[in-house]
Amino acid sequence: MNESSSDRIVAALREWVASAPAGARLPSTRSLVAQFEASPVTVQKALKALIDQGAIESRPGVGTFVRAARTARPNDYGWQTAALGSPQQHLPAASVALRAASNDVIALHSGYPDKELLPERLVRAAFARAARSEAALNRPPAAGMPELRSWFAAELANATPTGLAAPTASDVVIVPGSQSGLGSLFRSLVGAGRPLLIESPTYWGATLAAAQVGVQLVPIPSGPNGPDPADVERAFAQTGARAFYAQPNFANPNGAQWAPELADAVLRIVRENGAFLIEDDWAHDFGITTDPAPLAARDDGGHVVYIRSLTKSVAPSVRVAGLIARGPARERILADAQAHAMYVSGVLQTVALDVVTQPAWRTHLRSLRGQLASRRDLLVDAIEEHAPTTHLESIPSGGLNLWLRLPDDTDVAQLVRDCEAEGVRVAAGDDWFPAEPPGRYLRLNYSGADPGAFPDGARVIGKLLAG
Repeated sequence: MNESSSDRIVAALREWVASAPAGARLPSTRSLVAQFEASPVTVQKALKALIDQGAIESRPGVGTFVRAARTARPNDYGWQTAALGSPQQHLPAASVALRAASNDVIALHSGYPDKELLPERLVRAAFARAARSEAALNRPPAAGMPELRSWFAAELANATPTGLAAPTASDVVIVPGSQSGLGSLFRSLVGAGRPLLIESPTYWGATLAAAQVGVQLVPIPSGPNGPDPADVERAFAQTGARAFYAQPNFANPNGAQWAPELADAVLRIVRENGAFLIEDDWAHDFGITTDPAPLAARDDGGHVVYIRSLTKSVAPSVRVAGLIARGPARERILADAQAHAMYVSGVLQTVALDVVTQPAWRTHLRSLRGQLASRRDLLVDAIEEHAPTTHLESIPSGGLNLWLRLPDDTDVAQLVRDCEAEGVRVAAGDDWFPAEPPGRYLRLNYSGADPGAFPDGARVIGKLLAG
């Protein structure tokens, strides 16, 4: 029996199904073999084709039946309007940076590195070992595995100057990614309705976490070199805020890295105001021409609360972050994290610890530095050549992004739509401002897939701006 014979059986059965009532039972395979004088394999192939088309359904151990036609009708969820009532909070929409990129677009929007920039071999091996370990079955401590907490503490201790007390494992809380950690920090250290100083532009996820908590954001202008200490001091004095959220190393989105003098000035202001500096060291593993210098290493008085995620540098599936705080603040943060997440998966903690303690991890980071540098420079050159009406305020010394200033009359939303229509996905800079943006920007990520297409992407941006 050849392929055309199988098609003939499908056509005959489809005709029979069309005239049979829903739920009618088809003859057995043996009967069909005899009826069509075909092999069992050919009959099974024909039945599978009809199942795939939704004409019939197989019930193992019972038989094969004509499938009932499903009538399309609109769903009525109007009753939920009264049940839900008005939303208590109007949360910002999720950033385009979370959208997965398909293979047919030039992805300059993503917030995550391409797979080829990840330690894939280490991660796969770590998951295999974790699946065979006790972590696959046991519940870890609420604050996290002691070994992983020790690793986070040691990483910061290595940057701590002589004469200051280095953090220990007892200062660390493991949280399921920095987004969850920021929510705990804002609830524990700020609270609903209270002011929080925040850089502008800043990480859109921090804005989202603040909105979920109900924190009142106080934007502090921050350029390619960070904020002006005078603005920070004035904001503390005017608002009575007790916390400042910042990214002193390779800030998302503009790549700013604070100079030591700025770090000292901000730390002085924070201490004088009896406040906290919430330091988000998201890009600790993405230094290119400089190394990160955590402010938390310069403070042993409990003023700096530090969070470092491994999600972007190890793998998006490994949502693990370390949060370092001292004194009563740490206990409040732990209580909040435990109330919202109970604990972080022991398997994920085991995988993270396995990866970052392998000798090959340091080798991977050294290689990553060179790969990020070549990608960054390729995109910078492409933008300068093909989009001359735009302006890069700085070339970042680390991180994953370029912060591109557009002409002031640009309709950014329309530009984003037009770029996508041309097969280029970019992120509008508006998402990174906690208040009205002072200019028109795009955030371009140079760690996405297919860097060879960066010039084509820049050419599209330049063409649309010129047109």
